[in-house]
Order: sequence, then C-alpha cells, then structure tokens
Amino acid sequence: MELVPVVSVILLYAIVVTKATFENDGNLEALLNHVLWEPTTNNSPTTEEDKVAPYFDESSTHNNVTVQIGANVDLHCKVNRLNDKTVSWVRRAGDKMQLLSFGHHVYSTDQRYELLFKDPNDWQLRISYLNERDGGHYECQVSTHPPIAFTVYLAIIVPQLEITDERGVQVKDKFYYVGSTIELKCYITKVPQPSQFIVWRHETTSLNYDTSRGGISVKTDILTNGAKSRLFIANAQTSDSGKYTCSLTDIASTSVTVHVLNGETPAAMQHGGSNRCGRLHSLWVIITFAWILFRLS
Repeated sequence: MELVPVVSVILLYAIVVTKATFENDGNLEALLNHVLWEPTTNNSPTTEEDKVAPYFDESSTHNNVTVQIGANVDLHCKVNRLNDKTVSWVRRAGDKMQLLSFGHHVYSTDQRYELLFKDPNDWQLRISYLNERDGGHYECQVSTHPPIAFTVYLAIIVPQLEITDERGVQVKDKFYYVGSTIELKCYITKVPQPSQFIVWRHETTSLNYDTSRGGISVKTDILTNGAKSRLFIANAQTSDSGKYTCSLTDIASTSVTVHVLNGETPAAMQHGGSNRCGRLHSLWVIITFAWILFRLS
C-alpha cells in the first residue's frame, strides 16, 4: 500500500484541526516543525526512482522579483511530475518559517495571500497590496523525501519624492510675494512603473484638474526611472499660502509649505538681513579704526 497519499492526508488534517489554536496565539513553530523540513536542491536524477520524481521547471520562472510598493505580485512555481506529492509555499526569515499555503489551501490568516493553480503545473502565490515588510525570501516546497524547494527573493521598491523650487533647490518652506508666479517641481525616482498617476494638492484640494482658481498649470514628464512634475500658479495671492503636496497615487508623497506675502518681509529674511547689516557695520568700524591709526603713524 502506498503510504505517501495517506501521510499527506494526515498532515492536511492536522493543519486544519490545529489551525484555530495556532491562529489564537500566532505561534506556528510547533506546526512547522512537524510539517516543514529543510529542503534540498533540485538535483538531477541519478536513479530510476529519481527519474520519475517531481522537479521544478526553472526555465520560465524567476528567482528574483522586483515590485513597487502597493502593487500586487504573483510568485510562480512550476512543478513537473508532481503525481501524489504536495506543494507548499513558505516564507523564510533567517531560522524562522511561516507556512502560507499547503496544497490548494491558504493557511495564513493574512487575507492578502491567495493560492492560484494554472494548468498544467504552475502553483502561484499571489500577494496583494504589497508593503515594505513583504520583501524577502519565499520558498515553494514539494513534499518529496527529502523535500525539494524553489526559492524566490521578492524586492519591494519604495518611490522617492523631492520638491524643489524654480532654481532646483530642495525646499520645505518657500516664500513668494503677491502677484508673483509660484513654481514648484516634484521629482519622483525609483519607480519601475512611471505611468503611475501624479497628483498635486493644495491642502486637501486637487490641483491637476481644478479650474475654480484659474491660472494653475501642471506639466508632467515621464522619465526612464521616474517622472518630473511641475506646478505653476500665476498671480499668487495670500489665499494660495499653505501646504502643497506631490503624491504618487496613494503610494508615496512629499510636501512643502508656501508663504505668499503681501509686501511684508518674513521673519526669517529679517533675521538674515539684520545679521548682514551687523557684519557690514563691524567691517566699517574696523576700516575707520585702521585709517585713524594710519593717519597718526
């Protein structure tokens, strides 16, 4: 009698029965010790038994996958000659392992995980709404003895955003006078999908398609590894003061505070001007004193 199918059924039953217990305390270690083993590499067949054993089709799958934060990803695992063996997806972090799926069943309580099977041999692990913590090593294991595994490294790209003024200087606060033109530039880098929508906001108001203010222009250029978006606001008014935010959809954002002045000089500029006047006065005193000494000598 073939024991492998019986063992697989018993293991699956053990997972289902103990699922609630491990969900409550979040401790999968005991279960993993019984269900998961240290896999071996997918060696070439050396015996007659090996020649009919399962093996991974690595010709059309990738060991390294790079995806932008907030997107969805499908990790592929193609297994030939699976027969009565079982495929599992495991996440490995150092010595710790987290069982994500066993056969056609998703074991993780994280609803973002989904197991998809595509004929004839592709066992796909789908992860939705990726965040930075999802990066790392994932293993597709087959329940041979010893088990074999196919490892995928998932890298999460986080876009970088920077706002500069018309001179290309990065700013967090920017001062303008009434009647001048506000010009801000937003540079987005580390974006593998530069077609993502870029939005400018003044406080909570979107500026890309807002025509109630008038005199607002947004121009976006798609670059090789990102984008550059420019915001122009003509005839600035004091009501244009406030927080301006450049966002890449809901993935990442950065902001600058704009101050539109009605003829007055901001405190920061006054402080800087006082320092300059003080330095000039000191220099004039030194020159005068030197001239007096020269005349007396």
